[in-house]
Amino acid sequence: MHLTLTRTTFTEESTIGELFVDGKFECYVLEDVVRQPGQAKVWGKTAIPTGKYQVRITYSNRFRRRLPLLVNVAGGAIQFGGRRIDDCGVRIHSGNTSADTEGCLLVGLDQKTDFVGRSRDAFSRLLPRLQDAVAAGTVTLTIS
Repeated sequence: MHLTLTRTTFTEESTIGELFVDGKFECYVLEDVVRQPGQAKVWGKTAIPTGKYQVRITYSNRFRRRLPLLVNVAGGAIQFGGRRIDDCGVRIHSGNTSADTEGCLLVGLDQKTDFVGRSRDAFSRLLPRLQDAVAAGTVTLTIS
């Protein structure tokens, strides 16, 4: 399975895009603000860099359930004790505004300025498909 996120709307508060699964429109995505070229990612405040990421399904301590995780997001690593953790929690989940993102991708079936709606519905539809695809092989996400 391959996911493609095309960013379409940029404001001072958020970024909204369209998510495609194997070329077919799936839902809208709300992220934090896209930073200017050359600026460092600010954890929980800016969108992840454009690029291609592997998607895994792992346990989220924050949400206390298994959720999609983007692997090796540049600027997303954290230090935990003496270890560097690259898979630190940039996830796909439900939520409505940039206050809900903390650097993650929020899915929704409706969108307006700085908002995605019916997010739980979009996530409930997407998650089982991602779980099945990850179990069957590699899932990637390209962000442009």
